[in-house]
Amino acid sequence: MFLIVSLLYMTFNSSKLALLIFLNVPIATTGGIFALWIRGMPFSISAGVGFIALFGIAVMNGVVLIEHVRHLRQRGQSVGDAVYHGAMDRLRPVLMTATTDALGFIPMAISTSSGAEVQRPLATVVIGGVITSSLLTLVVLPAIYRWFEPKSEDAVQV
Repeated sequence: MFLIVSLLYMTFNSSKLALLIFLNVPIATTGGIFALWIRGMPFSISAGVGFIALFGIAVMNGVVLIEHVRHLRQRGQSVGDAVYHGAMDRLRPVLMTATTDALGFIPMAISTSSGAEVQRPLATVVIGGVITSSLLTLVVLPAIYRWFEPKSEDAVQV
């Protein structure tokens, strides 16, 4: 976890943005745990591997959104406009990524062939986590970004 936050900090040179993007990880984890619980599966090594993959997807979605919002701010948009347009512009890419991830893991999640007991927890974690992480990325992350940004309507150098 510390490594993820450190890399985000080095990328954005901002602890605020690094922690904001990292918020995707706990919410994605909650979705993965909930999906395991719904399916009655215990936490296992393969579920742990699923969480590692999920963390990467969650952070990537956050980076894509925040970087686009920062780009819009640099082009002169106010905080509110940049957050709104950034979320709307990234709605399709985030949902397409989540949909392809979830659909791609469905065969693993429902498999009954040999070795499926190893694949099912991994796929279940990724599917559940991607759904919750995508919702966070599109709804909560922009709201929190707007809350933490300066209140002036003038664009700031980011």
